[in-house]
Amino acid sequence: MREKELIVYRNFEEGELLHDMARLMADSDGEGARELFYQCIYMLIDLAGRYGFHGNLWHCYLANLLVNNENSYSCGCEIRGAIQGTVNDAALHDIEIFKELYDYDFGPLVQKLKAPEFSLVEHYQSSSRESKVYNQRICARICELAEQFSHDHTPEEMKDTLTRFYREYGVGKFGLHKSFRVVHDDEGVRVEPILNIAHVSLDDLVGYEIPKRKLTDNTDAFVAGRKANNCLLFGDAGTGKSSCIKAIANEYYDRGLRIIEIYKHQFQDLNQVISQIKNRNYKFIIYMDDLSFEDFEIEYKYLKAVIEGGLEKKPENVLIYATSNRRHLIRENYSDKEEIRQDMHTGDTVQEKLSLVHRFGVTIYFGAPDKKQFQAIVKALAERSGLDMPEEELLLEANKWELSHGGLSGRTAQQFIDYLLGGCMNGGVHR
Repeated sequence: MREKELIVYRNFEEGELLHDMARLMADSDGEGARELFYQCIYMLIDLAGRYGFHGNLWHCYLANLLVNNENSYSCGCEIRGAIQGTVNDAALHDIEIFKELYDYDFGPLVQKLKAPEFSLVEHYQSSSRESKVYNQRICARICELAEQFSHDHTPEEMKDTLTRFYREYGVGKFGLHKSFRVVHDDEGVRVEPILNIAHVSLDDLVGYEIPKRKLTDNTDAFVAGRKANNCLLFGDAGTGKSSCIKAIANEYYDRGLRIIEIYKHQFQDLNQVISQIKNRNYKFIIYMDDLSFEDFEIEYKYLKAVIEGGLEKKPENVLIYATSNRRHLIRENYSDKEEIRQDMHTGDTVQEKLSLVHRFGVTIYFGAPDKKQFQAIVKALAERSGLDMPEEELLLEANKWELSHGGLSGRTAQQFIDYLLGGCMNGGVHR
């Protein structure tokens, strides 16, 4: 086979299996061919266990290589679709080779090497165990792509199918995943996928219609390529600020939005993170949860420089979203405003502390609900959960709960409903 003639699709992760299979297709007479074939069967089944693939595992493996290989063609097509230029000819050349690999008839090879067990990987039924690499949504998407390739009669059709995939979802880790975290180890600074993100939507957050609308208006503009602002969600604890960020990660994924979570001890890595994402076709929100600084913490200076003020302009495809219980982010003391101070330029001290929050063009307030609003949230959550409980009893128990569990907030209401769903009250709960 011609896998060594590939031009743009090279340097695959999990590429050893590709070379071993191509070697067997080209020469099955060599010493150890049968042993190598069984080794390949093992690798395909092991791959299915780790990735959650099912059906024809050889086809799933090839599809997985194509959707993860970041090259000049795939990165050019991500989110945007078909591109112009000579690179199309190079990509089609490679897809022709993949088409040969995809359509290869293993029957004679199986018969020659006396390895009927290969049928296991041609019609594989996966277990219900979750993938260690992908969530179920991604796994299903790759298996569906492998099935679609089966209906493509020519390399041109296969290339078109793959290009549509790049346009709809993207390529590599940024294409397949919604959210990411930053890892700094001996290998340097990396952006790694978060495999399990809560599947919440903005509608799940009862109330707060004006704050949600301000957030979606800004995010709509951002993903549409219009001018948008860095955004600070601040206010009382348990009011849904972090849930809103999770919700937009889910709701805007199909429009090319990705979320990268970073903590303040990692702010010194911000420039390296941005350098890895600034030339991609996705829109990235760098997300900072529960952001605040004490007097002795200076990490906010890194953030100020990145948001606005450094020599290098922040890329158009990057915004900063943060949540905080503090309006001004940095702790202020009354000593900052005393008439007698050691610092002769005290106004400068105050302005330095305020300048960080001023770099967020949109600030959205999430206030704790009053008693009436809290009860409305409880009723809405109970109805959504299918709880069958008299309203008077429900609200009476909710009032008791909030007095000893953090006060009036959406989080407290949700915890109370979860408590009821667990049947923790005497006699349980009817649903």
